[in-house]
Amino acid sequence: MELKVDYRDGIDSWKEVTLIYSAALRQIETKLEILNDEFQHVHLYNPIEHIKSRIKTPESIVKKLKRGGYESTIDNMIKYVNDIAGIRIICSFTSDIYRLAEMIGTQKDIRVVKVKDYITYPKASGYKSYHLIVTVPVYLSDRMIEDTKVEIQIRTVAMDFWASLEHKIHYKFEGDAPEYIRNELVECAKMVTDLDARMLKLNDEVSAISRERNM
Repeated sequence: MELKVDYRDGIDSWKEVTLIYSAALRQIETKLEILNDEFQHVHLYNPIEHIKSRIKTPESIVKKLKRGGYESTIDNMIKYVNDIAGIRIICSFTSDIYRLAEMIGTQKDIRVVKVKDYITYPKASGYKSYHLIVTVPVYLSDRMIEDTKVEIQIRTVAMDFWASLEHKIHYKFEGDAPEYIRNELVECAKMVTDLDARMLKLNDEVSAISRERNM
């Protein structure tokens, strides 16, 4: 599978695509690390457990373009594939997810273009996560690439554990897992939701006791 060259965007090779989107990822990661450090300084608490990032493979991009009915060109890839560059932020608590999403949205050189809240509105499979499509400018030596898209997924540790297993099952059965396995995944997703809620409540109670003792 190959991506055909199309020069209309001034990006003429997969190597250059990798360079640009990797630069966009590094910018977002740096901003997230600074926000996390600031949160630690102000609130004595880190909302981010860890961050994962990746560049989508050419094979995955070609498959996605074909599913959408698009020819496999560099131009179409940049125009129609929103998750070439992806960052996953893992948090401890559900409240951290919305706090981080708000903090990301207030960054002046980050533009939020799309939001999908699968926490408030989970998928039928039980999948929960908060998705943002954002754009950042990438500055090269001779030009600026405007609106480079990055997909950001924010979820709790428990949500990430569930999603990792669901992903493995999806590919193991090529999207057609037995019904009893799909049903069990939905039940596990409900347990994850309950666990996240109980852990958040416990954390809030511990924080309240700590504040009272320090008064």
